[in-house]
This record gives sequence, C-alpha cells and structure tokens, in this order.
Amino acid sequence: MLKNKSWWSQTIQCHMQNQKSLYIFVSVLFMMGVIFGAIIVNTLDLNQKNGLINYLGYFFRQLKENSIAEPSIAFQHAVGDYLKTVGLIWILGLSVIGIPVILILIFIKGLVIGFTVGFLVNQLSWDGLWFACVSVAPQNLLAVPALIIVSVAGISFSLLLVRNRLIQHRGTIYPQFISFSFLATGMGLLLIIAAGIEAYASPWMMKEMIPQVSWITVPNGS
Repeated sequence: MLKNKSWWSQTIQCHMQNQKSLYIFVSVLFMMGVIFGAIIVNTLDLNQKNGLINYLGYFFRQLKENSIAEPSIAFQHAVGDYLKTVGLIWILGLSVIGIPVILILIFIKGLVIGFTVGFLVNQLSWDGLWFACVSVAPQNLLAVPALIIVSVAGISFSLLLVRNRLIQHRGTIYPQFISFSFLATGMGLLLIIAAGIEAYASPWMMKEMIPQVSWITVPNGS
C-alpha cells in the first residue's frame, strides 16, 4: 500500500514538474473562467435574478425539509458526471484536435464555480460566502485539481501525438499512453471521493448554514 502511494506521488510530482508551463496556463485559464463567471452575475437583468432567487429559495426549502435527492442517488449522479468528464478528456487527449475542447471544458468549470459563488455573495453578502464555502468548496478542493491534472496530461499527450505523428513521423508513444491512462484513472478515483463529499458531506453542512440565510423569500412550491 505504501509503495503504491509512493509510486502515485512520484508519478504526479514528476508529471507536474515536467509540465509546469502547461499547469500555469491551464490554472490561469480556470481562474479566468471563475472571474468571468463572477462578472456575469452583474450583467443579469432583474427577471433573471428574481428567477434565480426563487430557485435558490426553493432549494433552501427542500434542503430544510430533507426533500432533496437521497445521498446515494446524488452520489451516483455526481460519480457519473465526473467520470464522463474524465472519460471525455481522456478521449480528447488521444486526438490531435482535442486540445481546444479540453481548454473550453476547464474554462466552463471555472465559469460555473465563479457564477455560483458570485451570485451567492451578490445576493447574500457574507452569508452567501459562508454558504459557498460549504456548498461549493469542499468537493471542488479535490475535483478542480484532479480535472486540471488530467486536462494537462491530455493536452501533453495530444501535443506528443502532433510531434510524433505529424512532424517527426516516428517514435513510440505507448509508454506515454499507459502513463496518461493511469493518471486519468487515478484522477477518476479522486473524483469519486469528491462525489462522496458532494453527496454526503456538503448537504449536511449546507443544512447547518440555512438559518443564516433564511431571510430569503422561500416560495410555497405551489
């Protein structure tokens, strides 16, 4: 077990060292998505904001009444979504035209997080920030690094394909393919843990925060 952990740790460290510039680029792109998502909140018109506030109020009501999806069902959906994303990035990494799509996926991930946190803070001020800390942050502390790692690995492998197949027309890529696949598998396992946090831990923490944001008008559900 310790040897396996050491091997995974060394593999990831070596990968991150060799792809430092790519990590900086992808991380900056993700942060740009976060910033852009937060800016979009300020461009919403009154009707759009009211619609989102009503939905947020409905969600709080469901959460307070324990009427949200069962944790096991939420876990299955979260695992499915995460593994589909990793699988898509893995497939895109095996093609020479997958790089732009991988970058778009990372940008959209940042955009969604930025918009969610930005809207909560915009409407609930400090209460919204604390609520975001328990609803958005816990699972994404694992999910975002895992997605960035597998994205960089996919971009790196795609660039390797370009060099070896389109430019040099020689060289084996099988070892790099195995390494990329193992890395994607490892990040998939990490995302399963993130899905567990999202399904089991986050709802409990969010419920504890509801009294601090209960001044929102909650619809009757009619």
